[in-house]
Amino acid sequence: MRNRTLIVLGLALSAALAGALVAAPAKSKSKDKEPAKLGVCGDLGTRPVFPLDNPWNQDISKSPVDPASDTLVASIGADTTLHPDFGKSYGIAYVVVPGDQPRVPVSFTYAGESDPGPYPVPPDAPIEGGPDSKGDRHILLVDRDHWILYELYKCFTPDGGKSWKAGAGAIFDLSSNKLRPAGWTSADAAGLAILPGLERADEVLGSHEVTHAVRFTCRHSRRAYVPPATHQAATTKDPNAPPMGMRVRLKAGFDTRAFPASAQVILEGLKKYGMILADNGSDWYITGTLDPRWNDQELNTLKKVKGRDFEVVKMEGIVGK
Repeated sequence: MRNRTLIVLGLALSAALAGALVAAPAKSKSKDKEPAKLGVCGDLGTRPVFPLDNPWNQDISKSPVDPASDTLVASIGADTTLHPDFGKSYGIAYVVVPGDQPRVPVSFTYAGESDPGPYPVPPDAPIEGGPDSKGDRHILLVDRDHWILYELYKCFTPDGGKSWKAGAGAIFDLSSNKLRPAGWTSADAAGLAILPGLERADEVLGSHEVTHAVRFTCRHSRRAYVPPATHQAATTKDPNAPPMGMRVRLKAGFDTRAFPASAQVILEGLKKYGMILADNGSDWYITGTLDPRWNDQELNTLKKVKGRDFEVVKMEGIVGK
């Protein structure tokens, strides 16, 4: 079980983030002229993260409800509240690097299901939870020029960044819909990419629109997965427990008008694109970036949303029922 420990990063990293970030650009009519910005949590511009027809970017607002929706929601917690697992002082930071960023060797614990390196990891790449974290210690890297995503899990460097040791690693072509091989994990339990499922400040506070599904976790999952997931992460075969890759959406009738503007953007995105179960962790935790632009007070209003406010989108092709 990959339970993540929320650890506040030091002032040095906060300063680095603040220095690397710039105001989100306004929407542009020329969408191919806004490349991603280099640096920690650099705005990703207007190029889509995965093609527009990718499952992460699929509008599921009109998709049928799964017959077992109520049971599956109850297994996670109908009265358990949504929890934003991101903000000014915690979350997952990614870093945008140039195409000529030096590659360094990475060795893996789960080498058989990892994409071999080298990976373009800067020596000072932000580790999820900070350098002393006992949690998942993800590192996420976007090669801006080749539009390639590199993701690592449980990262440590024995030599100041000249090489790295990781639990697992995955490389994704962000211009392709290719999935991991069936049965393979990634840097995430479900075998999915992490970056496309993050709530990002450049979307919520910049373009004021989230156009993709969001990553979420639950404590107890089923030993099964449903596409686009490629891997399960449980021991129970309880049909009432959710499989990895299960997608839920906020019910269309949920009233978002009383929420602050940033929370409304997130909630309306959850109605249209939903959330995908990607890992075992705390129930109804949704993932986003560590970013000083967030307003934690506004994000905390998301905790008014309960599990019963969601419904499961009909699942097809479950592996390991």
